[in-house]
Amino acid sequence: MKQRFSSLDVKVISHELSASLVSLRVSNIYDLSSKILLFKFAKPEVKKQLLIDSGFRAHLTDFARTTAAAPSAFVQKLRKALKTRRVTAVSQIGTDRIIEFQFSDGQYRLYLEFFASGNVILTDRELKILTLLRNVPEGEGQEPQRPGLTYSLENRQNYRGVPALTEDRLRDALQATVRKAAVSAAGGKKIKKKPGDELRKGLATTIPEFPPILIDHVMKVTGFDSTVQPSAVLENEGLLGHLLQSLQEARRIVQEVTSSDSSKGYILAKKRPGTETEPSNSQDAEQQQKDNLLYEDFHPFLPRQFGEDPAYTVLPFDNFNKMVDEFFSSVEGQRLESRLTEREADAKRKLDSTKAEHAKRIEGLQAVQQLNIRKANAIEANIERVQEAMDAVNGLIQQGMDWEDIGKLVDRERQRNNPVAAIIALPLKLHENSITVLLGEAEEEEEDDYDDASDTDSSDSSDSDSGYAGTEASSLKARGRRLAVDINLDLSPYGNAREYYGERKVAAVKQQKTMLQSETALKNAEQKIAAELKKGLKQEKPVLQPIRKQLWFEKFTWFISSDGYLVLGGKDAQQNEMLYRRYLKKGDVYLHADLHGAPSVIIKNSPSTPDAPIPPSTLSQAGSLAVCASSAWDSKAGMGAWWVNADQVSKSAPTGEFLGTGSFMVRGKKNFLPPAPLLLGLALMFRISEESKAKHVKHRLYDLIETIPVKETSTAATGGTTSEVRQEVDADDGKSDSGDSAVDMQEDTEPKQNPLQPTSWHDEEYGGLGRIEEEPSEGVSNLTISEEPPVASALEPPPTQDSEVGVGDESEEEGPEVATGASSVTATTATSPAPGSSGKTTPQPQRKSQQPKRGQRGKAKKIAAKYKDQDEEDRVAIEALTGAAAGKQKAEAEAKAKAEREAQRAATLERRRAQHERQQRETAEHEEVRKMMLDEGIETLDAAEAANLSPLDAFVGTPLPGDEILEAVAVCAPYAALARCKYKVKLQPGPQKKGKAVKEVLEAWKAASGKKGVVDERAQDKEKMWPREVQLLKGLKPEEVVNVVPVSKLRVMLVGGAGGAGAGGGGGDAKGKGSAGGGGGGGRGKKR
Repeated sequence: MKQRFSSLDVKVISHELSASLVSLRVSNIYDLSSKILLFKFAKPEVKKQLLIDSGFRAHLTDFARTTAAAPSAFVQKLRKALKTRRVTAVSQIGTDRIIEFQFSDGQYRLYLEFFASGNVILTDRELKILTLLRNVPEGEGQEPQRPGLTYSLENRQNYRGVPALTEDRLRDALQATVRKAAVSAAGGKKIKKKPGDELRKGLATTIPEFPPILIDHVMKVTGFDSTVQPSAVLENEGLLGHLLQSLQEARRIVQEVTSSDSSKGYILAKKRPGTETEPSNSQDAEQQQKDNLLYEDFHPFLPRQFGEDPAYTVLPFDNFNKMVDEFFSSVEGQRLESRLTEREADAKRKLDSTKAEHAKRIEGLQAVQQLNIRKANAIEANIERVQEAMDAVNGLIQQGMDWEDIGKLVDRERQRNNPVAAIIALPLKLHENSITVLLGEAEEEEEDDYDDASDTDSSDSSDSDSGYAGTEASSLKARGRRLAVDINLDLSPYGNAREYYGERKVAAVKQQKTMLQSETALKNAEQKIAAELKKGLKQEKPVLQPIRKQLWFEKFTWFISSDGYLVLGGKDAQQNEMLYRRYLKKGDVYLHADLHGAPSVIIKNSPSTPDAPIPPSTLSQAGSLAVCASSAWDSKAGMGAWWVNADQVSKSAPTGEFLGTGSFMVRGKKNFLPPAPLLLGLALMFRISEESKAKHVKHRLYDLIETIPVKETSTAATGGTTSEVRQEVDADDGKSDSGDSAVDMQEDTEPKQNPLQPTSWHDEEYGGLGRIEEEPSEGVSNLTISEEPPVASALEPPPTQDSEVGVGDESEEEGPEVATGASSVTATTATSPAPGSSGKTTPQPQRKSQQPKRGQRGKAKKIAAKYKDQDEEDRVAIEALTGAAAGKQKAEAEAKAKAEREAQRAATLERRRAQHERQQRETAEHEEVRKMMLDEGIETLDAAEAANLSPLDAFVGTPLPGDEILEAVAVCAPYAALARCKYKVKLQPGPQKKGKAVKEVLEAWKAASGKKGVVDERAQDKEKMWPREVQLLKGLKPEEVVNVVPVSKLRVMLVGGAGGAGAGGGGGDAKGKGSAGGGGGGGRGKKR
């Protein structure tokens, strides 16, 4: 089986990687093992995963793999250098098996080597090695590689370019092949080669751009005899020209496979031995056929020698990268699956061995009981013979005969066919005061009596004289059928029988105790083996699962309401902004709650009937999501949300006010909903195929309604109250503007604006300028106001209130408002002195400074006399020597630095002002376009979003028999919206972190699938788990499920449906207190 890339494979894969990865950024790097790395690349709406197996392969993968718990030192260095770097080029080094990745226009370079043991080398722009996967010592034809050295590219194959394919080059290559063969023959080396391999191998080493498989292919295509020796080709010009034509065909194939962004690929497979040649006529026939194949080889072209071989099955692919991923992932998956199966089989063998050991022990005790009963019955059936044997032995002992002599006497009498000696077995156990007698059982005695009664008197006179009858053979046969019984000489025959009955009772009691203990021991053994299996399976990597491509709405907090409407909620301010700008369309409904951290929630209406009303249950469920995702969840104090129509929400702020990201203006009436319960649910929804959708009743309400009257905005569907928007009266003209409401997702609840002070926030905006009391009238005209405070206020907008006032005519009244001020603003007379007083106050300190104090005049004269000959240069030099100028220089430096900071701050403020003005202009333009589109009902979705706007019919909570289940998707929603889901748990506010809670839920569902009678193998019973559901359930990753839960801490209620609808069948009581997989109807459930 092919395990590593050839030079042609490297050329094709590097060409496809260049088309797929250039312009993407490295999002993260992981190590799957000591030699396998996983690079994740991403840009908006595009994600790729590159798998690198050092020395073997590198390709994009569509399968999810388990990464290491902690990154290795090499991966940490790669992350430090390459994370967030953009891929700018991917290419092959010459025709060698090396791929070069350039990041940030060559600032960093990553080299992947696919020869020998392979390597992954990171260098800088000058090719200085920064880090590498393994250090390489200096060897024959190999330069050393370690951090700090320069990575050499000069000795790589055709680094300076591929030479032209000419007849002279071909002749030189053949001559080199002949010389190499002669040197090998002279050295006595025996090289095992197939017939024809000499020419093919020689060309592959001397013309390295063509791999041997390609040369063999073109020889068969052009009809060239591959068994010809290189020396014969050199001697024949016709063969040389024919060979040159074959190699030109090879070059044409190489150019063809790299002419487009993607190249075709072909997998060569053989049928698995012991499988059917023809697949069954089932829906998974194609998959079954693939499972019956063993992958052997792959190429970017179809080799003629394999295409004509009936033993091989060719699997074509339109993309070489996908073909390589399928080839290696299939082999890797089969290896992982076999290891998992082997571990499970080993655990089953251990359990079966333990059960067999306990069963054997119980069978032994039962056999002991049966043997004791047989021995007691045999004694009772042969009382007289037992008594005679006991009397004979006891009599010899009483006579004082030696024990050995007694044994010899018994043996001698048996040979004489003495019936008493015949039943005594040797050796005697006189040291134990017992003997062993051979007794027939009750049934055998009856048969013997019948034989004796029917026997005739045909015995000879010699036999009757001796007193013995029978032969030695008949005696041995009779002894073989008899039962050996130990007889205690101190007890009577009945006493011996009583002893055996007593031993039988003891064995029966022991058997009963053993059976009771065996149940406990087997249960403990099962638990221990299951724990060992679970631990072993954790160490093993799970079977490869395809990476599920997320739908466009899965990046938000989402769910499908009980009426079939798609509800979306933002996870942060950026997503709130995205929901408004891209997805809030005509007919949609916007919901929010006046709580800190509450997201913006929208309900998507049908594009075909945008005027259809949203059902009350959907509004209630969406409002519940807005409340639960806010700070009310942690404080456990819920309240009601409110909703408005899409045309009531806008980003146009009043003049002088700026709305940040995630903040919107709401105008008109707000329809309040009743307080929502703090109750969420975590459930699984299944996406089914297009063919299976026909079996399900349309569950979107608006699909069943064709003509629906226009919705009145004044009607609240939930019966909630309508809040009147405050209107304010202008002080000059008395006109009432329409009420505006601002919703800020970034700020907590702020104190309400006083409606009697409509201009108070303008005073705060302009730096807090207050009223100057008793100011002369002529001073007002000369009053100058700094330009900086308004700039700061524009950059730092005041906190928006729940209700704002229209400010259409505000600019005309701005001057008087600032002059008169408001009662809530303090006066600042100290900062603005009267203009008329400035000329009188300044001469006063100058007159005082001209009157020196006592003694100063004389001191000044002495100083003037001392330094009269000192010029300015001397003064500066003396000040520098004494350090007197240091303070002055420091003050000048500080003043200069302060001036630079002020200039920089002013430039920053100016830049921010321009940026905000640009944002305001863009927002105004967007609002105008959006208003026009809302009025005309024009959609602005992308093609992919428009195609996937309504995939909701493919999502079902409980599949029907015969459905083709494609994938499982986790969803967190208000519990009332999950009534139709088969797998669900209830979430309430609590102290447990959501990561740990999600892992417990998934483990509970997986454990439920292992219980007896829970899984319906035929996938017919909707109340039980199905094999496909269990397979998808085991493929879920806790890291992905955690992201759908919008709260941080919670408490899980494992209700009756935790293991499926009704718990996957069986076992629960009437109150629904069953286990995670065990039955029961709803009810209280079990807290965790």
